[in-house]
Amino acid sequence: MSEPANKKRIAVYPGTFDPVTMGHMDIIQRASKQFDHLIVAVLNNISKNPLFSVEERIALLRQATEDMPNVEVDSFRDLTANYVRQKGAQVIVRGIRSVTDFEYELQLASTNHKLNPEAETIFMMTNPKYSYLSSSMVKEIAHFNGNVIDLVSPEVEEALRRKISEKNGGSANES
Repeated sequence: MSEPANKKRIAVYPGTFDPVTMGHMDIIQRASKQFDHLIVAVLNNISKNPLFSVEERIALLRQATEDMPNVEVDSFRDLTANYVRQKGAQVIVRGIRSVTDFEYELQLASTNHKLNPEAETIFMMTNPKYSYLSSSMVKEIAHFNGNVIDLVSPEVEEALRRKISEKNGGSANES
């Protein structure tokens, strides 16, 4: 049975976004054109040790998406399948960089489908120029005072430098 023509197409793009990279932004921009409403949902993952707090990640994402009126930034601490149901979304958006990502993402998609059969997972291939990029890599480069300006927005680059400087007791190397 088909959906009513006037039903809003809502998608959720979940992730830790620690920090949000140009690869994430590429997926957000492209997904926002495919759906009436895109919720970028920051996962409050207790098993990870993030550099940025959930509130800081939300603020950076809101700043990065402020020119996208159909994009909402939110956070959750639950199973993705439950969050998607709670938001009335029909789609989970996931970015794929490589075959290795696909194997992991397929497992996640299958689990989410088992938990919420009404939600479909859609995989979006990352722009090839970001296929190597990960938040972990960006943090490591920034930690060693490497240039991340083409990997993240200027606001995220500034936040990274500030956060790393704080973690190092204000003694970040200047380049």
